[in-house]
Amino acid sequence: MNTLVLFFQKKAEKRSILIHPSNRQEEVFTTLQVKNKHLPTDDSWLTSCRQYGPRDILQILTGIFLLCLTSPTLAQEVEPTVELGEVEVKADRIVHKTDGLLLYPSEQQKASSRSGYSLLQQLTLPNIRVDEVGHSISAIDQRGGVQIRINGIIADKAEMLSLDPKNIRKIDFIDNPGVRYGDGIAYVIDITTRRADNGYTLGTSLTQALTTRDGDYTVYGKWNTEKSELSLNYSFSYRDCKGIRTEETAHYHLNDGSIYTILRNDLASRNRSLSNQMKLTYNLADSSRYVFQASLSGNFRHVPGDFSQKQIVDGAQTYTALEQQQSQSSSPVLDLYYFQQFTPRQSLTLNAVGTYIGTRSSDSYDEGSPYRYDVDGRTYSLLSEAIYENRLKPFTLSAGLNYSQKYTNNEYTGDVSSVTPMHHNRVYLFSEIKGVWGKLRYSAGIGGSYLHYRQQAHSYDYWSFCPKAALSYNFTHSLQLSYNFQLNERTSRVAMISDAAIRTNRMEWTVGSPDLKPNRETYHTLRLSYNDSRLQAYAQGFYKKCPHPNMAVYERTSDDRFIYTQRNQKEIDALHAMAYASYWLMPEKLSVTAYGGLFRCFNFGHDYTHCYTSYFATGALNAYLGNLSLHAYADNGSRFLEGETKGYSGGNIALKAAYSYKDWQFALIWQQPFQHKYKMFESEVLNRNLQKTIALYSRDACNLVNLTVTWRLTKGRKFRAVNRSVQLKDSDTGIIR
Repeated sequence: MNTLVLFFQKKAEKRSILIHPSNRQEEVFTTLQVKNKHLPTDDSWLTSCRQYGPRDILQILTGIFLLCLTSPTLAQEVEPTVELGEVEVKADRIVHKTDGLLLYPSEQQKASSRSGYSLLQQLTLPNIRVDEVGHSISAIDQRGGVQIRINGIIADKAEMLSLDPKNIRKIDFIDNPGVRYGDGIAYVIDITTRRADNGYTLGTSLTQALTTRDGDYTVYGKWNTEKSELSLNYSFSYRDCKGIRTEETAHYHLNDGSIYTILRNDLASRNRSLSNQMKLTYNLADSSRYVFQASLSGNFRHVPGDFSQKQIVDGAQTYTALEQQQSQSSSPVLDLYYFQQFTPRQSLTLNAVGTYIGTRSSDSYDEGSPYRYDVDGRTYSLLSEAIYENRLKPFTLSAGLNYSQKYTNNEYTGDVSSVTPMHHNRVYLFSEIKGVWGKLRYSAGIGGSYLHYRQQAHSYDYWSFCPKAALSYNFTHSLQLSYNFQLNERTSRVAMISDAAIRTNRMEWTVGSPDLKPNRETYHTLRLSYNDSRLQAYAQGFYKKCPHPNMAVYERTSDDRFIYTQRNQKEIDALHAMAYASYWLMPEKLSVTAYGGLFRCFNFGHDYTHCYTSYFATGALNAYLGNLSLHAYADNGSRFLEGETKGYSGGNIALKAAYSYKDWQFALIWQQPFQHKYKMFESEVLNRNLQKTIALYSRDACNLVNLTVTWRLTKGRKFRAVNRSVQLKDSDTGIIR
């Protein structure tokens, strides 16, 4: 429910006007408040309104109308008797759109949150899993990546942790991204906040595991003065886990017709990592005329020495083998952004990002015989984009150009000897219109790209066209039917097109496929949705058709080696059906969310066909008790089949209690309660010559308790809304793992 409350003083009594938007109409009610009593927050104000007649309502409306028209002198004359006061707005929490949902978090949700992660976790977005402890957001349905933006800018971990939820205006959840978002992005979450004109904010977010060695610490500061804002973020994290175990059983069908079985089970392991992130940002904004932003960031990560000691049962013999890895990487990034509002209807947005990624790693494994290789990797990339928007009367037109250039050179030495210099150039043009015709909303767009790839003797030029169309019809204010169609371009991971061969174990090798071509994916989505002040629900069907995709190939050589690679094969299809519901059991106090469905996969290779059906379910409960909030979340993980690999990602259970006190907030998060052997991941290879099952277990994740302490100090802050529509990022090193 959206309620606008206007308070004004007249003689000895205090009256208020409530404007309630419903179905794009305004209903005006009045209530009488004496001795500064506030309006009730529930629907009881409707009862209060009925005791006043039309004459009272007419007098109050006439008074407000005259106030809006009078001169400053007249306003001064009536100031002793009429005084404007508080304005309060309450809106429909969720608005269904053609491409997703528009969410307005409640004041209770924002007050009980300490960062962008905790707020998104409370919203329980469909198919989105938020890991507050690991500071990650992923798609449960495995459709693609999740892109997080703040005011249109792709946000990293430090920015999400320093985000003050109280300053959030709205959240745009896009589950059918348009033609401008490119390939590999299944969901976009854009958080819109208010911008401060003056003042500063200092804060810190400290998360420490109480049951294992795992910590994440962030400090940040923002300073605003008129048009300028300067911000600095620094994060440090570490992890030292000794409870991760892998269990593997592999059956190899040899050339002589026999089956050879090898068991590989971890006896001991250690996984350590240290990470440092720093980002300096300067922002210059002149109201809505222009915005300029420059940021310089650096990410430095060090893995001092991971290992796993394995017991190998190889036929009739049993022995131990040691797998080791160490690496270090650094990645400075320069990001320049400019927005210009030419007229109230026309704007231009420019963005350019330069990235360097330097990586050094060393891997060794002595199963069967010693095997070791080192990698010295360097990646340079330039990503740029320009978008023009014109809000015409019948529709809004947007058009853009995206140009990217990337050079990757990974040198493998040791038992792997290979140099893989790769050049990628891509030009992408897109245009889209959006409009409203009565109760019908529509959008249509098309993107066209040219991709040039070269790696020594291997090269190709690839053209693709990506159209999109979306329609939504509002039967009533609450009930909507929408349909989306989209054709996307999907390119291979850089690592899989490198000309390198890496030994996985004594019997298996991973080999790059430099002749892999991009492919196209066609999406169809049909959704029926309903929402009112307490209930938000929808049912959805999703179908994907992907001809000539990159699919797994397992080849057996004449000397009984098993090669894993990828090639363009026949087709992958997927069917996804689900239902979602979120309901306020007690308005603003207690909410419950549940959704679930099925996922059906069809994989048609050159010499195999695999199909699989899985089911998923998620539930959440959120309670807001003043300064104390309680949250519970559970899902059963995800199961999928792609190529010849059937996979499972472990489910998640989390219980959280958070308490706010002045500028502080304390939260306890208990994950995977009452579990002693948590399965993080499992995969099964279904090839006719190789059947293999690998399961990854973690004792560190069982009964994991984390304490988070957040402190935020804000002084002299005055706000206004901002928005930024473009941001680019690159993090692909192209190294085979």
